[in-house]
Amino acid sequence: MGRDLERDIIPMLESENVGLMVWSPLAGGYLSGKYEGPDASEENRRTKFDFPPVNRERGKEVIKVMREVADGKQIDGEPVTVAQIALAWLLHQEPVSSVIVGAKRPDQLKANIQAAQIRLSGEELNALDEVSRIPEEYPG
Repeated sequence: MGRDLERDIIPMLESENVGLMVWSPLAGGYLSGKYEGPDASEENRRTKFDFPPVNRERGKEVIKVMREVADGKQIDGEPVTVAQIALAWLLHQEPVSSVIVGAKRPDQLKANIQAAQIRLSGEELNALDEVSRIPEEYPG
């Protein structure tokens, strides 16, 4: 969701042929999808502490598209998660050389690693790119 780097950092990395190591790829767990939707709890940490900050209205739209992309996909017989789609999208980005993942449980770590197996179509990449695109900067 935080794509501000695309304004100046990414062009510099590309011109210098340097990779990007992404920190907090799931926006502190927000892009796992568990903080939005019918199963979201009012008692979660995201309700009380918003770090890294997330634009929730925009986030809902991003998560909706990620759910659509994940729908029907499987890895090792298990359904692909919203978090795995978020990680897979990052791994499909040209300047990204590595993604720093965090996990509380072994199953979360396994799911994060499995995201590297996901292949996204051009159409899926375009849909994810469009919904998460950074707004034009004034004066544009």
